[in-house]
Amino acid sequence: MAEELKVFRTWSSPFALRVVWALQLKGVPFETIYEDLSNKSSLLLQYNPIYKKVPVLVHNGKPLAESLVILEYIEETWKQTPLLPQDPFERATARFWARFGDDKVLPSIWNVFIKQGKEQEEAMVTAQGSLKYLEEELRGKKFFSGEKIGLVDLAFGWIANLVDVFEEVKGVTLIDHENHPLLLAWKQNFMDAPIIKESWPSRDKLITKYHAMLEAYTAKEAAAK
Repeated sequence: MAEELKVFRTWSSPFALRVVWALQLKGVPFETIYEDLSNKSSLLLQYNPIYKKVPVLVHNGKPLAESLVILEYIEETWKQTPLLPQDPFERATARFWARFGDDKVLPSIWNVFIKQGKEQEEAMVTAQGSLKYLEEELRGKKFFSGEKIGLVDLAFGWIANLVDVFEEVKGVTLIDHENHPLLLAWKQNFMDAPIIKESWPSRDKLITKYHAMLEAYTAKEAAAK
């Protein structure tokens, strides 16, 4: 009996891209179902009733939500092209960095994008502190996972995908050659990988999307004052 594997995603979600990349790296075929989050399908709400968002992986009728959880499931289910090292300590360390990205790095950079004035300055200090840790973690490495793309690289893929967009829309610089040469080299190596390169969303569409998001957020904040 053939396996049923579906990925619920949107055209732009960096979290769903993690799942897409992992499956493609492992050579696992799957069906893609695109969602409109302004008009969520009954299937998405059925499969992810708690968070009601993408990505969702459905494997033989069993749904899983949350991208880092899904990455772990993919790694445990399909053993080819490992995304995590074999050593238990190194595996745990990789999980730490993936979680650090979502818990610390992403919120700090998002705050630089949405905040204004002094709040933005404070957010920039926090973001630069987080990025400094990533720069140090890349010393002596091509990727966070070593010589090949692994789970941590997929978890940080949004940096290669979105930071340039945020910088252009907001008119700020988050990552530069003086302070982040290793991070920029990682970004280029990651983007040059064929499977990654083939799946990038349209940059122009992303810029349009985040311009609209920033304008909506700014208007909302102004109305609340």
